[in-house]
Amino acid sequence: MSAIAALCRAHIRPCARAPQVFVPAYSFLNKPHSIPEGCAPALLALARAYASKSFPPHTVVTMPALSPTMTAGNIGTWQKKAGDSIAPGDVLVEIETDKAQMDFEFQEDGVLAKILKDSGEKDVAVGNPIAVMVEEGADVAPFDSFTLEDAGGEKEPAKQPPKEEASESSEPPESGSKTSPSTLDKPDSKSEDSPQPQESESSGGRLQTSLEREPNASPLAKALALDRGVPIKDIKGTGPNGRVTKQDIEKYKPSASRESTSSTGPAYEDIPASSMRKTIANRLVQSFNQNPHYFVSTTLSVTKLLKLRQALNASAEGKYKLSVNDFLIKAVAVACKKIPAVNSSWREKDGQVVIRQHNTVDISVAVATPIGLMTPIIKSVEGLGLRSISAQVKDLGKRARDGKLKPEEYQGGTFTISNMGMNAAVERFTAVINPPQAGILAVGTSRKVGIPSSSEDASAVEWDDQIIVTASFDHKVVDGAIGGEWIRELKKVVENPLELML
Repeated sequence: MSAIAALCRAHIRPCARAPQVFVPAYSFLNKPHSIPEGCAPALLALARAYASKSFPPHTVVTMPALSPTMTAGNIGTWQKKAGDSIAPGDVLVEIETDKAQMDFEFQEDGVLAKILKDSGEKDVAVGNPIAVMVEEGADVAPFDSFTLEDAGGEKEPAKQPPKEEASESSEPPESGSKTSPSTLDKPDSKSEDSPQPQESESSGGRLQTSLEREPNASPLAKALALDRGVPIKDIKGTGPNGRVTKQDIEKYKPSASRESTSSTGPAYEDIPASSMRKTIANRLVQSFNQNPHYFVSTTLSVTKLLKLRQALNASAEGKYKLSVNDFLIKAVAVACKKIPAVNSSWREKDGQVVIRQHNTVDISVAVATPIGLMTPIIKSVEGLGLRSISAQVKDLGKRARDGKLKPEEYQGGTFTISNMGMNAAVERFTAVINPPQAGILAVGTSRKVGIPSSSEDASAVEWDDQIIVTASFDHKVVDGAIGGEWIRELKKVVENPLELML
C-alpha cells in the first residue's frame, strides 16, 4: 500500500467527524504519487484541509453544533482577539442560533491566531471554519495572511442526488406499491402515456433561511422593539455589520411619510413564522392531539402564604425577595413527591411503551420571551430551599429573555408551571401539557374574596386572598382519581405553608 493510500485510510475518516482539524505541513503532497482507485476524492479533501501554503502547526476551529438540531448559526461577539491566550472553559465567541444565543466555551489551551468569521456573519454552516488556534508560545504573525481557503474552504450546499440514482425506498419490494423498488424497474403502459412532469420556472432569487429572515438585531433590541411597538425592519442599525442595537430602538422616531401612508396601506401584515414558532406550534398540536387532556381546578387560600412571604422578605435585609411563584414551585414539588404517579412521563422506546416515574422533581417554569415561550428548568426542587428556588428562577428567567439559555437548561423537566398571576385580568385558564410530561399547572391572579368570619358574629365577613389554579393531566399516565389526589395535596401544603419549611 502506498503512503497516500495509508494516509487516506488513517486520516480522512476521523477528520470528517472531528469538530477541529489539526493541520500540519506535509511536504510530500507536492510530489507526484500514484493514486489508488477510489482515493482521488479523499485526496482532494485532504489537500484542501492541509493547506498548500506553509504555516506552522495549528488547529482550525469550526462552527460547533450547540444543539442536536442545529445546522447553522450566526457569529455574535468575539470574546477574544487575535493573540489572546485561551484556557479550558474560556468563552471564545457568542453563537446565535434560531433558538437562543449561547456561549461557545473552548476546551483546550492555546492562542487565538486568526479570526476567519467576523461578528455579524450569518448562516455559518456547522463544521465551517471560524478561527485558527496555535499552541501557547507559538508565533501568530504568519497567520495574518491565513484565509478560509487555507483552512479547507467552506462547505458547499448539499446537492440533490442524480436522477438516475433512486433514493432508498421505505417500502418492502413486495408491498404492491408502485413506488416500491421492484415495481420501479417494471415498465408501466399507463405511466408511458401519462404527461411528463414539468418543472416550474424559478424566480432566480436565492431561498432565504429562517436565520436570514430574522432582523439583524441584538436580543435586547428585539425585546425593546416588541415592547414599544417599533418596526425593527425599518431601522438602520449602527452596530457591527448593521446590527440594530438598544440605542437605535431608543432613538427611533416614526417618519412623517410612514404616518401619512399608514392609512392607505394594506390592512394586514404577513409575518414569517420563525423556526422556534414552528417548533412550538408543532409540539402543542402534537400534545393536544396525542395526549388526552383532562382538567382539575381548585381555589387556593393564600392568606397565610402571603403573610409568611411578607415576614421572610422583611427579615431578608435585601439579600433575597421571594415571590408567590417561588412558594408554588416548592408546593408543586411536595405534591409530586407525595403523589409520584403525576411526576411521570409516557415513553416509547425500542417498540416498548413504558411509564417512567422520576425520582427527582424538575419543574419547568414557563417564561414569555420576545421569540416565544421558553421553559427553563429548576432541577431537584424537592431538595431546594425557597431562597435557592427564587435565585434560580430570576437567573434562568433573565437569560431566557436574553436568549442565552443552554439546551440542557430548557430541555427536559418532569412537571410544568405556567403562571399568569401578574395579569390582574386573568382569573383562571387552562394550559397545554408539555410532552413527554404528564401534567402542567395553570395559575391565575390573586383576588380578595369575602368569606364568613370565624368569630361568634355570624354576620361578620373576613377577606381572604385566593388563587384559582387548574391542573392539566395526561389521562394515558394519570387517572382522574390520581389527579384529584394530587390537587388535594397541593391545596393542603399551600394553605398550610409552614410545611414548606420542613
